[in-house]
Amino acid sequence: MAGDARPSGVRAGGCRGAVESRTSFRAPRPPLPPLSFLFVLFLAAPCAWAAGYKTCPKVKPDMLNVHLVPHTHDDVGWLKTVDQYFYGIYNNIQQAGVQYILDSVISSLLADPTRRFIYVEIAFFSRWWHQQTDATQKIVRDLVRQGRLEFANGGWVMNDEATTHYGAIIDQMTLGLRFLEETFGSDGRPRVAWHIDPFGHSREQASLFAQMGFDGFFFGRLDYQDKKVRETALQMEQVWRASASLKPPTADLFTSVLPNMYSPPEGLCWDMLCADKPFVEDVRSPEYNAKELVHHFLKLATDQGKLYRTKHTVMTMGSDFQYENANMWFKNLDKLIQLVNAQQQANGSRVNVLYSTPACYLWELNKAKLNWSVKKDDFFPYADGPHMFWTGYFSSRPALKRYERLSYNFLQVCNQLEALAGPAANVGPYGSGDSAPLNEAMAVLQHHDAVSGTSRQHVADDYARQLSEGWRPCQVLMSNALAHLSGLKEDFAFCRKLNISICPLTQTAERFQVIVYNPLGRKVDWMVRLPVSKHVYLVRDPGGKTVPSDVVTIPSSDSQELLFSALVPALGFSIYSVSQMPDQSPQNSWSRDLVIQNEYLRARFDPDTGLLMELENLEQNLLLPVRQAFYWYNASTGNNLSSQASGAYIFRPNRNKPLFVSRWAQTHLVKASLVQEVHQNFSAWCSQVIRLYPRQRHLELEWTVGPIPVGDGWGKEVISRFDTGLATGGLFYTDSNGREILERRRDYRPTWKLNQTEPVAGNYYPVNSRIYITDGNMQLTVLTDRSQGGSSLTDGSLELMVHRRLLKDDERGVGEPLNSEGSGLWVRGRHLVLLDKKGTAAASHRLQAEMEVLAPQVVLAPGGGARYRLERAPRTQFSGLRRELPPSVRLLTLARWGRETLLLRLEHQFAVGEDSGRNLSSPVTLDLTNLFSAFTITHLRETTLAANQFLAYASRLQWTTDTGPTPHPSPSRLVSATITLHPMEIRTFLASVQWEEDG
Repeated sequence: MAGDARPSGVRAGGCRGAVESRTSFRAPRPPLPPLSFLFVLFLAAPCAWAAGYKTCPKVKPDMLNVHLVPHTHDDVGWLKTVDQYFYGIYNNIQQAGVQYILDSVISSLLADPTRRFIYVEIAFFSRWWHQQTDATQKIVRDLVRQGRLEFANGGWVMNDEATTHYGAIIDQMTLGLRFLEETFGSDGRPRVAWHIDPFGHSREQASLFAQMGFDGFFFGRLDYQDKKVRETALQMEQVWRASASLKPPTADLFTSVLPNMYSPPEGLCWDMLCADKPFVEDVRSPEYNAKELVHHFLKLATDQGKLYRTKHTVMTMGSDFQYENANMWFKNLDKLIQLVNAQQQANGSRVNVLYSTPACYLWELNKAKLNWSVKKDDFFPYADGPHMFWTGYFSSRPALKRYERLSYNFLQVCNQLEALAGPAANVGPYGSGDSAPLNEAMAVLQHHDAVSGTSRQHVADDYARQLSEGWRPCQVLMSNALAHLSGLKEDFAFCRKLNISICPLTQTAERFQVIVYNPLGRKVDWMVRLPVSKHVYLVRDPGGKTVPSDVVTIPSSDSQELLFSALVPALGFSIYSVSQMPDQSPQNSWSRDLVIQNEYLRARFDPDTGLLMELENLEQNLLLPVRQAFYWYNASTGNNLSSQASGAYIFRPNRNKPLFVSRWAQTHLVKASLVQEVHQNFSAWCSQVIRLYPRQRHLELEWTVGPIPVGDGWGKEVISRFDTGLATGGLFYTDSNGREILERRRDYRPTWKLNQTEPVAGNYYPVNSRIYITDGNMQLTVLTDRSQGGSSLTDGSLELMVHRRLLKDDERGVGEPLNSEGSGLWVRGRHLVLLDKKGTAAASHRLQAEMEVLAPQVVLAPGGGARYRLERAPRTQFSGLRRELPPSVRLLTLARWGRETLLLRLEHQFAVGEDSGRNLSSPVTLDLTNLFSAFTITHLRETTLAANQFLAYASRLQWTTDTGPTPHPSPSRLVSATITLHPMEIRTFLASVQWEEDG
């Protein structure tokens, strides 16, 4: 029985010279016995993390130590594209060239051994690194080993925290940290998370960072009211307990709010982009200012030190794309350090200033051995002033947000097929397949100005281009893998426009094949919808049996879609064949009775307005009057209270009550054997289809919004709102990055008294996958297909923002209004509505949300392909698992890691207290022996969440909280392939494998 292996703690002081080299994945290992299953235990190296602080500078314990942190913040796209930023193109838009920043910093570091610098964005650094000579690379490795160049965070990007899904966050962090591990070994491993610019901070993000092994977390943006309270109460630094399910300290993370966001103190910015005066030490010069600057600095340091609890304070010396001429910065910082420290002798100053890093500052805090307060909620929403809530970006650029979520699904399917097929996926009859381009593009999209929708239009277009180009080599890979696994070389087709009913193959061919791949660890019953010509079709399952099908006419376009239900095994595919029936046309049933229902749900519509008016759960005997309609907020362009306008970042309606798009809808009711639909047309730019399939326990609302009209000069922010009579007491619930659920209370913050200046925008929260309301008996849950902003502004009401088009910039740096051109004007999406008893609702929304984010992937082929191997019979159905995973367990990651190595992540997807009467919150034990059918695991090693440290070596600094002592268990011995998952636990493994000969 495998025990739980968790990072052990490291006490402050002692063991600082512990060797870390054994943690490197590059260390050779002896050959494995053939087909044996080994579970290797590495004895924990005590104080392994403490060794990472051995290069920190000395401080003066009896003084206020000011840690200067030279840094640059390099957005991976914002006002310019990624490439334009890296190469320094279009500096008329913004002076920024990352390649020159890194060149200049390295030269300046070499000029003085006391200088230090931190770098963050590995998307840029890795590109720069691969362009350097061997000699330069050696110099940089030396600087890293000496602690003079230190990496913070280490992700491919500094990801957004509101609009990102936790799976995509883990993937992008893994990509960046892997580069650092392979390039610099443990010397390059970041000790701290560094999120200085994201616009609010999620609890799940902190939990993930803790599970990745970080010792601390630094961020810059904090609500202006919250910051004042924290400064007064000396709570700018505390321990964030980031999970209600994981036992402390698994998700505990020491968190520090930087004093000046991430900019230099006033008057002390010495970059070529700044206008502050440099040090002039010559007393004969009329510009002499050294004494004045030293005095100014000492006052700043003393005042800032009073806001924190130790004899240490940190100053961020840098900002956006600074250090292109690093000598300007370092020359003045050298003088600052020299002149300020000289005051210790001359005037008895008790201020000591030094070059440092966030990790070295953190190390000193840890050695102070203080008791720290504990935070259990999150840092949303963020406002930087009255009427200035950064809640608009939760919904900005909804088309890009959906493309990113679709790409996450596609990447997981690509990764899984690459793992299942082995080398045959990368080189095969369709060419060279590769998952890396889409992995990198998806990592870029997690940047806090990418999926957030806060870049300029041409940059958003470039993000979409990167995703599109990443899909192509994955399509080749998937074609190779499907041919290998099915035994047939088909002319595979990927129809990317199924959401708008376009697929040339299915609309023109008399017969074709439908390959449905299921990335879940359990079988699925999935309704396939394909655009076809006006015929009746015969559909056969993998065994050749005819299955029920329908051809439904779309009222708005008079086009047809073929429907049939596909049964697909876990982690596998089913191949269905479709052929036209001669001389037959589809017959549709039309009805005036506005009711749709299946065996589980019934939805009634108002015959006068056409709006949804009632939802009934027939299985649980629940009836809820509910009205759903579309509304729009008139976007503020500023008023007498504040000049603040609504923009890409900021949501600020002109008034608190939204306007109807329409009080009624023109309706068409379509009833067929496999679907019942109500088509609602609200206006020329807003429509919706509400549908039910057989055996479906949720109501599907497919909305289409756009182009939003702005000819009247009014920017508009469009919402879908559900109104019920539920007595919700001001409470509603939203997910955190698609994972744990947080309670929200209207006009309230858990840790400080809110002065609410915006009753609408100030109550909006990020909804990554779901939002719900409950009266303690019934629960109404809405699942989303992308990140959106949402709220409950009155009891029993729930709303989600689906689209926004604005005519004024919100003056946060983008410099253009959120007035999308092209395809972004017209957006289609889905809301899935569930009505359950509160005690059983978690089972419904957890499992349905999993199916939403890991939906089956449809691949098409004309049929009649040649055999992949003559000696092997083709197969029309395949499962990569020999045993289905239990409902509590999600296969989060299955991906190639090396030539014979896979990355495997398994997670418990239920939280404590979500049993739903089915023990779904209980620990789950899995035997990984012979779990997979396509390969055999021969060697298994458990790692931290981002797979850059073996778990048995991983250890984190311990912090004492004011809630009492926290146990710090040492890693337990893993003696078999049997693992146990506890609620909300993710376990990560590197598995050496041998693929089966026949796939």
